[in-house]
This record gives sequence, C-alpha cells and structure tokens, in this order.
Amino acid sequence: MTKAEQNYRLLQEIEASRRFLLTAYQQNPKLLETAEPRIRQLFQLPDLRQKDAASSGVIRKQHGVSMIELIMFIVIISIAVAGILLVMNRVTGSSADSLVRKQALAVAESLLEEIELQNMSGVVCVGTLGVNANRTGASSVCDYKDYRTTGGIRDFSTNLVVPNLTAYNVDPAVAVELTTAAWGGIPAGSAVVITVSVTGPGGQIDLTGYRVAY
Repeated sequence: MTKAEQNYRLLQEIEASRRFLLTAYQQNPKLLETAEPRIRQLFQLPDLRQKDAASSGVIRKQHGVSMIELIMFIVIISIAVAGILLVMNRVTGSSADSLVRKQALAVAESLLEEIELQNMSGVVCVGTLGVNANRTGASSVCDYKDYRTTGGIRDFSTNLVVPNLTAYNVDPAVAVELTTAAWGGIPAGSAVVITVSVTGPGGQIDLTGYRVAY
C-alpha cells in the first residue's frame, strides 16, 4: 500500500469519527444542551449556559476543555494533516516525473551537440554506426544516421553502458536528412536536419538541430 493510499484511508477514518460524534449529539438532545458553546455553534444553537448566567447576574468562567472538545480538536487537526500529506505525495510524484524527463533531455542535448560538431561531407547521408556502435569511429554527421542504443546510453570513449543511464536509450534511431529546399538563404542539399530521440521512464524526448556545410 502506497503512502497516498494510507493517507486516504486515514482521512476516511477521521471523517467517520467526526460523523459519529455529530450523530451522537443529534440523537441525544440532552447531551447537546450541556455541550460547550463551540460545539453548540455547529448546530446553530444559542449558548444556554451564558443566557442563564446573564439572567442570574452571575458570570461563570470556563476552566479547561471537555473530553468532547478535545476529541473534536484532534479530529479537525488530523483532517488538516491528512490533506497536507496528500498534497505532499502529489508534489513528490510530480517532481520525480520532472527529474527523469530532465535526464532524458540532457542525454538528447549531449548527443545532438556531439553530432553537430562532426564534419559535414558528401551529398547522401548513409549511416555507418548502427545499433550500439562505437562512436569514436564516426567522422561525419551522416555517420550517425540510424544510430540507436539498447540496454542503456553508451559512453563515447569506451562504448560501455553508463551505470546510471541503463533505463534510457537513443530510440527511435537518429534521423539525419539533407534539406530538400532552400532554408534561410542556404541552398537545398547544403544542410542536414538532425533529430535525436531519447526514451526513458518519463517517456520520449525529441530534439531537432541543423548542421550546415561550410
């Protein structure tokens, strides 16, 4: 059972206790007549003891709290605490989702920058790396076409899986395509569009970059 489920069950038990106390007062008018002013206010009834004291000219002072008031106070505080715990659980879950997506984004940005720093040569992009290939042999942007990983992100130098990135993969494969039309004053076929996709626990992240032949 998760913390959220435990907190929800606690909230249900607290609410059941509160309803039991209110029902007990409703079914026993005499008990309600002698209840403390704050409890009588819940039923929108006047404080009879203050009225009697005013008519007799005697001012009665309250000393301490009754057991019923103490129980009501505990119930109210418990409901508030349970609500705060539920909110904290949701915030914690959302923070974890954000963290894994940021990690996938960092991997995608790193690989995209690595590809963009490679030379630009040839007029046709034919990938040479393939699946889980050693990237130290790449000499051109086009070599990365169709590159992808299985079993985790691999280190550039050793081609070994990075221990903390076993849940992430370059998948679908890297796409490197020559531009088929002029783009920002650059002739068609003189630039490539690079798309890097990284899949992880938080879903898929896609990044797109451009490399121009100088």
